[in-house]
Amino acid sequence: MSNKGPDADPENSAEGSQSSTGALLETLRTVVIAVLIALGVRTFAYEPFNIPSSSMEPTLLIGDYLFVSKLSYGYSKYSLPFSPNLFDGRVFFSQPEVGDVAVFRTPQDVKTDYIKRIVGLPGDEIAVRGGILHINGEPAKRERLLPSELEKYDYPSAQGAVYMETLPNGRRHLIHEQVDTNPWDDWGPEVVQSGHFFAMGDNRDNSQDSRSRSVGQIPFENLVGRADVLFFSHDSSASWWEVWRWPAAIRFGRIGDAIQ
Repeated sequence: MSNKGPDADPENSAEGSQSSTGALLETLRTVVIAVLIALGVRTFAYEPFNIPSSSMEPTLLIGDYLFVSKLSYGYSKYSLPFSPNLFDGRVFFSQPEVGDVAVFRTPQDVKTDYIKRIVGLPGDEIAVRGGILHINGEPAKRERLLPSELEKYDYPSAQGAVYMETLPNGRRHLIHEQVDTNPWDDWGPEVVQSGHFFAMGDNRDNSQDSRSRSVGQIPFENLVGRADVLFFSHDSSASWWEVWRWPAAIRFGRIGDAIQ
């Protein structure tokens, strides 16, 4: 007499298969919704950027990662992924302020993102005299920092001088000047055109910005957004595979800093 196991219940098997399919579909639905939300936030609210050059030192360092607010200045085609030519100008436009750190595209290079500080708006007269920025004839105040004061900014003592610059509207930030005798240190004056802004890097002797013909004045349409906050920073001293060196390479003190 042979022993036979119990026959499989066809109804239970079908229910189990339907349950597995339903769980898979629910997982896929959750993933799709999460991706759409992430794309929506990146497109219309905040987009992450990283800093590849020294033109904004000491405010922004190579290896900084930051969020750029798309909400701050409204939207143009340059605010959207792949810059689709859907409309001209900006919608929900809000004019930037002098002192803002902004991401934009230049009229000469609409595929590359630049990040600089806005120092002039339409009608402003911009000039540099002896390395000192002048806005509408008023010099920006400069206070030189001691090498020991730079430690709290994670910025090493460098060639030249680091200053705390105060713009005529009261906005304050750090700048780096190697010397005050470079061609860019005696420049202008130039009046900012209607619908444009004037931008400069905080590393004044090592920045291609609106003083240069390759950049020039920037149309408001070319704004991508305002740089708001750092969410990560590292000093590139550790390779990606040197996991044990990552903690020493991360600039923990910069994470979460608002961009001044």
